[in-house]
Amino acid sequence: MKLTYYGHSCFLVEVKGKKLLFDPFITYNELAKDIDVNSIEADYILLSHGHADHIADAVSIASRTGATVVASWEIHEWLNKQGITATHPMNTGGKWSFDFGTVKCVVAQHSSGLPDGSYGGNPMGFLCMTDEGNFYYSGDTALTLDMQLIPVWSKLDFSILPLGDNFTMDVEDAVRCADFVQCNRVVGVHYNTFGFIKIDTEAAKQSFAAAGKELFLPPIGASIDL
Repeated sequence: MKLTYYGHSCFLVEVKGKKLLFDPFITYNELAKDIDVNSIEADYILLSHGHADHIADAVSIASRTGATVVASWEIHEWLNKQGITATHPMNTGGKWSFDFGTVKCVVAQHSSGLPDGSYGGNPMGFLCMTDEGNFYYSGDTALTLDMQLIPVWSKLDFSILPLGDNFTMDVEDAVRCADFVQCNRVVGVHYNTFGFIKIDTEAAKQSFAAAGKELFLPPIGASIDL
């Protein structure tokens, strides 16, 4: 599978001819100023929670592309009010088979308020299981023992985990998460965008390497094969 990183926690995975865009926050991210948001295509948009730094571009991209948006019930209702009707509501513990594979919503320990101050439902992670491979996106979360359930459901090819600390796991907890989910290939997200989440990227790579794991930190706009 090919993963393209658009900064912060926004990335696109191409699987079975479909483009899956996660947590689009590009227009308001100064680090992603060279990304043309209007050139991004998507068949699906998956939203882990309602914070602006994860859904700021969801309405505009969904409107332009006609992508189906997968999100919590509360975000689904909020999107409908914004004129986005191609939505698929889900909630923690549930799964659904789409044309690219199966998505299971898993626990994320975080919060989820929408930009207008309304409630955004449960924050979630996504376990995506496809014929071309399986991956786990934790969303914004603390380290939780629930992560140990992931290998019960699926053997992972890679994981996407936050590293920035302050609002989410730090590097050390992300390494522990990789142990819990039994995955040695990790793409790091949710770091360096703001002052609160600055990290030492070389030290982070060394921490993963010391644990026998590989940490991918692709430049914004870059694609990697996983």
